[in-house]
Amino acid sequence: MDEKTRFEMHDTTGNPAPLGLLAFGMTTVLLNVHNAGFIEMGSMILAMGIFYGGVAQIIAGAMEWRKGNTFGLVAFGSYGFFWLTLVGLIVMPKLGWIGQTSAAGMVYYLVMWGIFTLLLFFGTLKLTRALQVVFGTLTILFFLLAIATGTGNEAVGQFAGYEGIVCGASAIYTGIAQVLNEVYGKRVLPLGIVQK
Repeated sequence: MDEKTRFEMHDTTGNPAPLGLLAFGMTTVLLNVHNAGFIEMGSMILAMGIFYGGVAQIIAGAMEWRKGNTFGLVAFGSYGFFWLTLVGLIVMPKLGWIGQTSAAGMVYYLVMWGIFTLLLFFGTLKLTRALQVVFGTLTILFFLLAIATGTGNEAVGQFAGYEGIVCGASAIYTGIAQVLNEVYGKRVLPLGIVQK
């Protein structure tokens, strides 16, 4: 046995991706239930954004780093901090710390996240169909929100809410599919594995 083999550790830690996907998906659904006009923006959405969408995804990203999964690290870490920045953009002006961001500023913010998500979407082409749906619908969501914010068009904003519910639901499906497939040791819910 050579030196490298003797000191290699077998990674027996759990798969962090379902945590990140569920944190992203559930928080996204709840925010977009608001965007679609069903509920008010309140402490429930902001708390989910901080603790589940934010902190839980950052933890999942750190765990992906341990597993050597750069895509998972970048995706979960980035979207975890996205949720924290979004809550900051909403809460900081209310606390009087700084003025509210202009509509033009929010358009730039949403477009940058849309571009980032589109670039990550290309990485999903080597992963699963389920992740392609998550990142594809998220890319569309960011650009729809940018259009709604830039134009003030409430109909586009409401449509973005419905599209965001689909996006979040696809992430919930992907996370739960990974959990159930592992628990049962077989394909319970398909993920559409891409042939490499």
